[in-house]
Amino acid sequence: MADRVTGILLLRYDGAALLQHRDDKPGLSHAGMWAPPGGHAEPGESMLECARRELREETEYDCADLRFLMSFDATVEAEPAQQLTIFWGWYDGTQPVACHEGQALAFIGRSDATNYPIPAFVIEIWDAALAAAGATTRSMLPR
Repeated sequence: MADRVTGILLLRYDGAALLQHRDDKPGLSHAGMWAPPGGHAEPGESMLECARRELREETEYDCADLRFLMSFDATVEAEPAQQLTIFWGWYDGTQPVACHEGQALAFIGRSDATNYPIPAFVIEIWDAALAAAGATTRSMLPR
């Protein structure tokens, strides 16, 4: 049975996403790269519950309105098979975020993504989250 893992794209209304600079440890998937907060589900925990818990544990941010984006099988070198479930939500602009896992936590603009070591699949899910948020994003951006 595949490990159940979640990732959360917390988006600002300008399209930036909250990403975590992962620790650079041997054996850690995507070590030293920038990726969304997330982690492994506990037994009996729904993926939505897991996403909310992981986001709070890693960033102190509580997102009441996480939305399902996609789920897929992910293969990472030297790790068991994973069923990765991605959620997205809007950053409210008021709650602070704090880095409790990894080297750093930052909102990174989508146009700046090429300046960071980010796994290709993260760019793909980021773009999918922006597409899913499309109408809302356009209506909320400053004019």
